[in-house]
Formats: sequence, C-alpha cells, structure tokens
Amino acid sequence: MALEKPSEVEPSLAWAGFRHILNNDLVILWAIVFIAWLLTIWAAATGHEHWLHQQVLSNRVPLLLELLLFLAAWQVMTAAMMLPSTLPLVRLFIKASRQQPKPGIVLLAFLGAYAAVWTGFALIALLLDIGLHGLMQHWHWLHYRPWIIAGLTLILAGGFQFSSLKEQCLNACRHPLSFLTHHYQRGLQAAWNLGMRHGLYCLGCCWALMLLMFAVGVGHFTWMIVLTVVMTLERTWKQGRQLTPIVGITFLAWGVLVVFHPSWLPNLLGG
Repeated sequence: MALEKPSEVEPSLAWAGFRHILNNDLVILWAIVFIAWLLTIWAAATGHEHWLHQQVLSNRVPLLLELLLFLAAWQVMTAAMMLPSTLPLVRLFIKASRQQPKPGIVLLAFLGAYAAVWTGFALIALLLDIGLHGLMQHWHWLHYRPWIIAGLTLILAGGFQFSSLKEQCLNACRHPLSFLTHHYQRGLQAAWNLGMRHGLYCLGCCWALMLLMFAVGVGHFTWMIVLTVVMTLERTWKQGRQLTPIVGITFLAWGVLVVFHPSWLPNLLGG
C-alpha cells in the first residue's frame, strides 16, 4: 500500500490535535475563565467598566435591556470569579461521568445548574438593590449618607465569615472528592441535581462576599480581583481555614470605620 505524502499526513495530524484540545473539557473551561477576565480587563481599560455597574444601568436604559445587560455582566463575572475555585470538583466530575452516554451533555447540565443557582441569587440581589435605592430616594438621611450602605455590607460580609453556615459550606467545597463520592449519580437529571447542590454550597460559602459587588457595582475590576483571590484561597488553599477569620476581622473593622467616617471608603468601593 502506498504511503501518504507528508503534505497529506501533517494537516490530518494537526486537525486531530486540535480536535483533542477541543474535546478536553477542562481546557475549554479554563478558556472561558480566560475570556471572561479578558472582557473585564477590556471594559476597565477602555472606560466601559461603568456600563457593568447596576446603579448606572438603572438610570440609562429601559428595564428589559437593563436586566439583559445585568445578567450578561453577571455571567461574565461568575465565570471569572467562581469557576477557578470550582474546577477541582469539575475535573473529578468529568472523570466520573466519562463512561456515561453523551458525557458532554451531562457536564453542560451540571454547569448549567451551577450557573442557575448564581443567576437566581443575582436576580434576588438586584431586586433588593433596586428597592434599597428606592428607599434612599425617600429617606433623605440615608440619601445624603450613601457610604452607610457600603459600610454595613462590609460588616455583614465580615460577620458571616464567622458563621457556622459558612464553615459547613466551606467544608463541602474544600473536599470535592468526598462531595462527589456522597452525591454522584448517573444520568442527566442527576447531573443537574448535583450542579444545583454544589451551587448551593458554593452560594452558602460566598453569598456575603459576592453581595459586596452590589455595593461597589457589578463588574468593578479591582474588587473582582480582590474577592476572587479571597474566595479561591478559602476554598482551595490548604491554609484557607486560617484565612477566613482574617478576612472577617478585616471587613468588620473596615465596615465600622466606613460607617463612622466616609473617608475610609476609597475609590476601590466608589463604583
């Protein structure tokens, strides 16, 4: 049998390698994280960062478009901030579900449920944010002291660091193998349920920290970096348990200072 010419073999090998990369789910997920951060950096570098702040959106566009823009910004932010600390469990899930029929669809169900949990939280937080801004318009004392909101949010986030719910949810997130061993089942519905369960544990860990995004403006680049580092270290670093109370004390002290004097509220939180 005649050998194939090198010119015919090399493109075939290159395409096979490219398909192998595309079939690597973790590579695709890391690419999503990378693209999400690129979009955030682009928005900050080009001066479009303010369009991702829900306070600005509510003043400039119709309600439906505001909601769509907000959800788009939130999905980018969730991919950038939450996926990195979730990848250890995702990696184990991919290995466990590899023998299932259509493992790619199963993975999409898992990730879709996870995203649905955080989207639900975002919608609730947005409604509360809109209500709070409405209250500020009618309560003149609070209207002229907007730093109170940021200060109280910092105190809430700091105090939650010491709660038993935070510790319980962190324990589940810090041990992905144990979590998967106890809750993994085959099937599309089971993958969705597992994604919902993991998303709720993740939400239980980080909802108070993510609530800070509404105090500073969704999509605030600097604050995104700070919170991403904190949440990723808390959930994946071996010394994360020691970090949690340090973050709590820092936010509590910072929040109290902000409440009593707005000069402690730097541009980092100015949104």
